[in-house]
Amino acid sequence: MAVSTFDIDAPRWDQSTFMGRLKHFFNITDCTTALLPDSRLDEAKLLVESCRAGSIPPGTTEEQLHYAKKLYDSAFHPDTGDRMNLIGRMSFQVPGGMAITGAMLQFYRTVPAVVFWQWVNQSFNALVNYTNRNAASPITPKQIGVAYVTATGTALATAVGLNLYTKKAPPLVARWVPFAAVAAANCVNIPMMRQQEILNGIAVTDENGNKLGHSKKAARKGITQVVISRITMAAPGMIILPIIMQRLEKYKFMQRITYLHGPIQVMMVGVFLVFMVPAACSLFPQRCSMAVSKLEPELRDSIMSRYGESVQHVYFNKGL
Repeated sequence: MAVSTFDIDAPRWDQSTFMGRLKHFFNITDCTTALLPDSRLDEAKLLVESCRAGSIPPGTTEEQLHYAKKLYDSAFHPDTGDRMNLIGRMSFQVPGGMAITGAMLQFYRTVPAVVFWQWVNQSFNALVNYTNRNAASPITPKQIGVAYVTATGTALATAVGLNLYTKKAPPLVARWVPFAAVAAANCVNIPMMRQQEILNGIAVTDENGNKLGHSKKAARKGITQVVISRITMAAPGMIILPIIMQRLEKYKFMQRITYLHGPIQVMMVGVFLVFMVPAACSLFPQRCSMAVSKLEPELRDSIMSRYGESVQHVYFNKGL
């Protein structure tokens, strides 16, 4: 049915609940959207912008508007409206993540293989973190380079160190080394890539989007939530899958098809990520909030002097 008026930015699902956010992220992390050409994405953006301007093309249905918003949210940055690079989009997390994670879980025995695949993974993560940063806090090429080198070095040191340390440990422990390296690197990569927000604060607004200032405490809260989400995203596949593979490899049929172990792990990681990417993104609201009473004294006093008790919470984009 064609519509003449439509609030394109109104949440389709309740973003204050986990299930509402889960439905939203299942929608925008749909990896099939990564296959669409830029021209189709630009058409969706044009329709979204037309709807925002109150000019909906005649004959446009509500279903078409929902689909256009899905494509817009999956491919364009929420702060700038610019089209994000393909590899950095959350819709590419399943195909990209399953290939790299599967390889890390398969090739964990030798130091050269560990070094190579951890480097590939951190390069992928750095691009994803940069793509999904809060764009209101710009970062210089030098800072990007430092963040990339630091996170990659942390991942390699953790992976190689634990790989050598677990030589005499049970085989399953060695299979968990890639996850330990990924978790350690996430704790470094994301804060380093978003260091400007930590140093200078993140832009905070009132409920209506009016800018109130910058808060370092809000930045720390948002970045901490992103780190937790990223580790949660990787955890089930990288912890449970090694247990499954270790048991499967005891069977003779698996011993006869060792050349398929890698592809099998890639596919199984994909099954985990199809559910874990939207679930992890849904742990915390995208539009994060913080009580004014918990802000820095200077910002809190500034808000209180201008708005009194009418503003109780500030809001900000925590990034993904």
